[in-house]
Amino acid sequence: MGFVIGLLSGMAARGMDYSRLLARAGIAAGDLDDPGARVPLRDYAVLYNLAVRQLEDEGFALFPAPVPTGSFEFLCRSVVSSQSLAEALDRSCRFLRLVLPDLIIAISPGPATSELRIAEARPLQSDRADPRRVFAFEWILRLLHGLACWLVNRELALNSVAFPYVEPPHAADYALIYTARSTFGSRHLVAILNSNLLELPVRRDDDALTAFLDGAPGKIVTLYRRDREMVRRVRDVVARNFPAAVSLDDVSRRLNLSSRTVERRLHEEGSSLRAIKDALRRDVALSRLQKSDLSVAQIAASRGYADTSTFFRAFTTWTGISPTVWRSRARAGGPSTR
Repeated sequence: MGFVIGLLSGMAARGMDYSRLLARAGIAAGDLDDPGARVPLRDYAVLYNLAVRQLEDEGFALFPAPVPTGSFEFLCRSVVSSQSLAEALDRSCRFLRLVLPDLIIAISPGPATSELRIAEARPLQSDRADPRRVFAFEWILRLLHGLACWLVNRELALNSVAFPYVEPPHAADYALIYTARSTFGSRHLVAILNSNLLELPVRRDDDALTAFLDGAPGKIVTLYRRDREMVRRVRDVVARNFPAAVSLDDVSRRLNLSSRTVERRLHEEGSSLRAIKDALRRDVALSRLQKSDLSVAQIAASRGYADTSTFFRAFTTWTGISPTVWRSRARAGGPSTR
């Protein structure tokens, strides 16, 4: 519920009545007083768009000057022709600096890890814990991360995020939306990701963008979220049995659902059993390469690959480079401790 309160915080500060917006989105106003209440993702996306239309401000009245309606569309159009994620993020940061002059947003590539930094050019609010300030940072990070995932057509893991405010009451949800490795009280927002991800090609075109913009800008919150229920439940089953192989029938039996239901709901959430298995193999392999002295062959065998060459091909698909090169870069630069 903290994200709903944050989205409405600019309206609340202006003394605006948002009860009608809540009703139109199917959200009970009384739920705002219950920190444990949950809002369906589709309802939150509806509220997002309703608030933008009501305010004529895509920045939710969080900033000194409104973010003009249509800014999200022009942001997307300015980056969809990028050749790589690095180019797309650089364009995104430059675009956002134009429409949000009170923030300094930049991507800084490094040899192994890179930083996405969001800092204040001037304080957004006098109280660093003001819900408007908190949601402003939450929103910008979610916007950039969600757009980046959509552009390369895959979920991108953030290694860690340092947030520039005290831990909010809804911080437990950060593990589902951003990363489980969140810290608070930093000077600026700093999100860390593996540099090899910046080399990924942009896989979207103008036709895909036209479909994407149907339901925007609120649609961005429905994509590539870590809190997708069926994806999370299936991943838990796969992880408990990993590296042993589990079939769709195995997973369905453990969840007491039909195979057709599991497959349909995974498809609705933009995933599949194969994608979940591949993502788990990737995450574990990256961790083992960076943190252990096991050989590539040993890591491949422990992850269930029949031979090292298959693992090499899979790893190159994930990162664009071989596991030996990735390990060398990771150890040369080292992960950020910020």
